[in-house]
Amino acid sequence: MPLYARPILFLAAVVLWAQPGRQTTQNDGLSHALPISLKRAVEIAISPEGSASVQLSQEAEKQAESRSAQARAALLPNVDSQFVAQNRTMNLATLGIGFGQLIPIPGIQIPTFVGPFTTIDARLSGSQTVFDFSSIRRYQASRSGIAAARSDVDRTQEQVAAQVARAYLLAERADADVEAAEANVQLSQAVLTQAEHQKEAGVGTGLEITRAKVQLANDQQRLLEAQNNRRAARLRLLRAMGMRLDTELQLTDKLQYTPVDAMTVEEAQGQAVKTRPDLKAQQERESNARLSASATKLERLPSVSAFGDYGAIGTGLDNAVPTRTYGVSLRVPIFDGGRRDARRAESASQLRSERVRTNDLKEQVELDVRLALDALRSADDQVKVAQEGLELAGAELAQARRRYDAGVGTSLEVTDAQTRLERARDNQIQALYRHGVARIDLAESMGRVRTTVQ
Repeated sequence: MPLYARPILFLAAVVLWAQPGRQTTQNDGLSHALPISLKRAVEIAISPEGSASVQLSQEAEKQAESRSAQARAALLPNVDSQFVAQNRTMNLATLGIGFGQLIPIPGIQIPTFVGPFTTIDARLSGSQTVFDFSSIRRYQASRSGIAAARSDVDRTQEQVAAQVARAYLLAERADADVEAAEANVQLSQAVLTQAEHQKEAGVGTGLEITRAKVQLANDQQRLLEAQNNRRAARLRLLRAMGMRLDTELQLTDKLQYTPVDAMTVEEAQGQAVKTRPDLKAQQERESNARLSASATKLERLPSVSAFGDYGAIGTGLDNAVPTRTYGVSLRVPIFDGGRRDARRAESASQLRSERVRTNDLKEQVELDVRLALDALRSADDQVKVAQEGLELAGAELAQARRRYDAGVGTSLEVTDAQTRLERARDNQIQALYRHGVARIDLAESMGRVRTTVQ
């Protein structure tokens, strides 16, 4: 085989591999894939069995509820029961009972060692806090902790929804890149066929055919890269959703332009302050810190509790007699080595820290809203410019091919126009992707990702 024929055969094999029939065979595997939309992908991710982040936030909410139940227990009655049966021996001398301390009685000896003897005691005891402001404040603080944990669940769901939405957009972009690459391959094949016809008609050259084959090989290389990027994008989407990585997906949504209602910075910021779950969670944490600081201050106040017990005691069941104890306890803190003062200073510092975090988060919310709105406006302009550029590039290629057919143009003009058309397609895909990301960023800055994807 002549050496010059080998590159031609290689290019011919690449062209045959890129034919539509070959692509149909590759896409046959998608016939059994799971069809999924952006809405469904987000629902799967934020479900209780979805993303690990959502599951962890839900467990944190359960832990906050348990801590609240523990704080409430200090305000509820505490009831215990016990049954004690014991056999004992005693040395009365250890109790101060001896012959030297007792009046001798004729004929009676008091032993030093007594026993063994058995006692049985069945008793029910209880206590109830009557007055303790510190425990009440701690319980109120624990309720704020539950509210903060619930807001954290919402915040985590918003974050996961935004992450899945971006991963889905990236997968949509990868699909669009593959479609554009396939269209470029088909266009290169058509240009190659046109160059071959021109040579057969005697108005073309072998250089033009070679140039068209090189362009076809380049487009085929880009198609392979686009297909690999699509597989990677779908794997990342599966990971964000918390699904098995061997699941085959078929995206039902396509990359397209979705307009967003115009709004001012003040309107968007006002909605964000009302709906951002992370801001709500931070406000609840500040409330928790304020109530905890108040509980520490109230530890200096006296506390009142009631107690009592009732039961039967004796050396056996036949001679057990009922006994009881009840009373009221007043506890007045005086000095504890400075522990209360240290806790009060610590809780006050924690409150100030939470206030600083709240103010900082409010400023961050304003920054997020402003950046998202600016990015969305820029993305809108980019989509319009990209669409105009695509239309112009398509018209330029059509004119170049007509000139080439008429013999008044060269294949170089066709190749240049083809390159600009491919670039225009890439620009449009990039502009649509950026607009979709800007929509998600704006929704996330306002705490509305889950409602936006519905």
